[in-house]
Amino acid sequence: MSEPSSPRIVIVGAGPAGIRAAATLVEAGLHPVVIDEGHRAGGQIYRRPPAGFVRTPEQLYGSEADKARALHLLFDRMADEGRLTYCARSSVIAVHEGRLHVLGEGGAEVVFYDRLILATGASDRVAPIPGWQNAGVFSLGAAQIALKAQGVALGRRIVLIGSGPLLTLVGTQLLKAGADVAAVLDTSSWRQQMRGFWGLAARPIVALPGLTLRARLGRRYHAGVTPERIDADGQGVTGMRWRDAGGRERVTPCDMIGIGWHLRAETHLTDLAGCAFTYDELWRQWLPKADEMGRARNGIYLAGDGARLLGADGAEIAGRVAAAACLADLGRPVPSVGADLRRLARLERFARGLAQAFPWPGAMVRALPDDTIVCRCENVTAGAVREGTTLGGGEANRVKSLSRVGMGRCQGRYCQLAAAELIAAHAGFRPEDVGRFRGQAPIRPAPIGAFLRES
Repeated sequence: MSEPSSPRIVIVGAGPAGIRAAATLVEAGLHPVVIDEGHRAGGQIYRRPPAGFVRTPEQLYGSEADKARALHLLFDRMADEGRLTYCARSSVIAVHEGRLHVLGEGGAEVVFYDRLILATGASDRVAPIPGWQNAGVFSLGAAQIALKAQGVALGRRIVLIGSGPLLTLVGTQLLKAGADVAAVLDTSSWRQQMRGFWGLAARPIVALPGLTLRARLGRRYHAGVTPERIDADGQGVTGMRWRDAGGRERVTPCDMIGIGWHLRAETHLTDLAGCAFTYDELWRQWLPKADEMGRARNGIYLAGDGARLLGADGAEIAGRVAAAACLADLGRPVPSVGADLRRLARLERFARGLAQAFPWPGAMVRALPDDTIVCRCENVTAGAVREGTTLGGGEANRVKSLSRVGMGRCQGRYCQLAAAELIAAHAGFRPEDVGRFRGQAPIRPAPIGAFLRES
């Protein structure tokens, strides 16, 4: 246990980054508080199913089963021994001047901190397709979560569309589970994928298994496609219309479509914490600024995909490094991080190779028809975003106020990147000149009743 005078360190997120950060602090004799939305630690990538679930870790996580099992056991042991405080099923909905506003099963409460490590992870980066607002359209991550947490496929006949490693991974996971995957459609052409070769060569032991997974998809996999429209009737999705690399129009009947173009960093809390951001042209999104150790500002540290999109291995390393930075700033003995920093640099090269090989489909988004729904929460069309740009100029928050894009339950998580492309194209700007939507608290929907307490 920590000394009575020990600083109060809070970690938000119990994925690979949060678990490794917690372990580093515990080894140094501190007692961190870990807050996470899941019912059990593991994060999205190593999400754990309910107790009594019959599928094995090998079936759930494939080649990463040993890593998942090790992280789960490490965290559970620290929690069982009382060496950390774990707040499960709890969402941090706001942060301000040393206080976290946390929404848990018992309502809302305030948690104070002296040091804060944000390991908030990432979510699907999705792009609008005409018809994507219909029932039966999910993100790739949602399809994967349903498979891991409940052992179910979300449709009887499935089409996946997007780009990036998750597209291939989810396709092969569904096939292995016995699902009927009709097609896996990649918007990145073979030529584009080869442009990221030298970056991907930084981790051949990861790149080669990825090619093996691709091979398992066989003739279901198509590169260089252009999505046209999602067909639907009153019951939901009925088919996917797309053009192949040769320009031929194709229609694939299905009742479920999964979409996703790699990941977007989850940065809402980082924004509310007052951290600075910079636009990353290769990733086509705003990412928070931090030094190589994860220091974003005084007393706040960033780790994992919420800061740099380096995947699960990178998140583990970044969690250790951020905790080491925290220890150094507290004047405590610090474990050596030289080797970790070198590994992060190599992972950075690999990740940027992925971003180059499987890019965000900016041109596709900019060409969306006016009647395409961009913001599903508020039913805002591409035409409404363009009209808002005409009336208010090419500034993201002004267009947001005029069109209501990004004002719904997800607070722009699914539409902000597409809206920025549309605004920039219509105004003749670059996406980075448009700016980003300002973060608003609460960052998750919160019931009024959660804030009402008896005297």
